[in-house]
Amino acid sequence: MLRKWYIPLAGLALVIGSLAASQAAAAARQAPRAPAAGHLARPAAHLVRPVSHGTRPLLVGGFPHTGLTSTNWSGYAAHGRTFRSVSASWVEPTGHCHGGHPYSSFWVGLDGFNSNTVEQTGSEVDCAGRTPRYFAWYEMFPAFPVNFSNRVRPGDHITASVTHAGGSRYTLVLRDTTEGWSHTIHKSLRGAKDSSAEVIAEAPSSSRGVLPLAAFGTVHFSNAAANGAAIGRARPAKIVMASQAGRPKDAVTSLSGGRNFSVSWRHST
Repeated sequence: MLRKWYIPLAGLALVIGSLAASQAAAAARQAPRAPAAGHLARPAAHLVRPVSHGTRPLLVGGFPHTGLTSTNWSGYAAHGRTFRSVSASWVEPTGHCHGGHPYSSFWVGLDGFNSNTVEQTGSEVDCAGRTPRYFAWYEMFPAFPVNFSNRVRPGDHITASVTHAGGSRYTLVLRDTTEGWSHTIHKSLRGAKDSSAEVIAEAPSSSRGVLPLAAFGTVHFSNAAANGAAIGRARPAKIVMASQAGRPKDAVTSLSGGRNFSVSWRHST
């Protein structure tokens, strides 16, 4: 799946959104697959994932700090200075599948809001017809995501962080404290800018564009932090997902205590 992206001015938002969508699709087709590791599993037959989480919110309109509208991201993105770490927790929501193949993912990451890389890790619920599929992953975009083989269930408590460890090195940590597993991934990515920190619910993308958003009810994010402090202290941009026509795909609450917010599903497209 592809994910993340840019901050256009109001009059240029649609044009920039179109260009970014083309660039993201090209990146998805050209990105090399990440190497497999012993405790990791690539997308398997029981997973529905022909996509990536990519970079940049594909913006429909809006302004930083007063609310952005994106076709693929919702949540909060801090930007405007260097960010070395981001973290948050959430409860894996229940997927309500009524046919087709919609997708939804939940993650934390550095970069991607206004840069062409993203270092991110999170969880997912995708639909195969009427069957929800839950799993977790990490991604060093533009490389494709790598799935963990561990079980994820609705109601699981998940904690994630991404930290710049110096040079081109990053440490990504994902824990499912309900199921009792955790992964610490050490990866390198040259050219990353550390220009943003995000806590996001997303409609992943393929080379065909943004995919339908799986009905996930409400996901609650807590303890969202950037550079070790409440993400609200960084005056993050609030992003709401919507169709190109402007119909909201979800609703995003205001930050509570600078750290906590919820995203509620409304429409798939």
